[in-house]
Amino acid sequence: MDHSIATKVDWADTLTGQVLSFSVLAKLIYVYPEIKWIDMLIAEDVFAEAPFAANQPDVIAGLNLLQTWSNANRGGISMDAFDNLRIDNTRLFIGPGKLLAPPWESVGLCEERLVFQEQTLQVRDWYARYGLELVNLHKEPDDHIGLEFEFIAHLAKLGLQALEANDHKRFDELLQAQKQFLAEHPLQWAIPWTRLVEKNAWTDFYRGIALVARGSLIELAALLELAMPIA
Repeated sequence: MDHSIATKVDWADTLTGQVLSFSVLAKLIYVYPEIKWIDMLIAEDVFAEAPFAANQPDVIAGLNLLQTWSNANRGGISMDAFDNLRIDNTRLFIGPGKLLAPPWESVGLCEERLVFQEQTLQVRDWYARYGLELVNLHKEPDDHIGLEFEFIAHLAKLGLQALEANDHKRFDELLQAQKQFLAEHPLQWAIPWTRLVEKNAWTDFYRGIALVARGSLIELAALLELAMPIA
């Protein structure tokens, strides 16, 4: 893989796409739906195209679902449709009761399905090393998939800054950090997690998000020359 500054324009475009895509995915998964934000997503046609992994099949399929959903709610989402989003979010990610797609790495990898396990501390250390500040530090598990996606976007943003500064060493370090974090954490559990969301979601909104998330991870793994685990 050529990391040289000679490919600066290509890497700048790629990293910019990663920042946009993974930041939006992080918020879509991590934040409980608010009607003003949902209406903004529809009004600004956020799902019309993907800034990263646009040709990846899962991303294409996910955007088709999301765009169809957006078109059905054009002009402002109805309260019934909005309530369906909140119900879907709750049953998938929050509870009460058995969660259909628990969004924490430690739950996905731990036989006892517990939060705040070894993986939580490991990702917390990653965030601290690269300056990602969490609003709810020590109050919730750091290994939420939304936070892991936000960290991927954060590393991409730092990579862009290194490009702008022509800092070859820092740029290579950040690409290596992204590769190592992806291999050690999201790729260990997030692909099966997206399949749980796709299988159990009631709405095309969350089915579409699952597909886009999966395709984005597959594309990023290929870009960083990582082998995909069997999932």
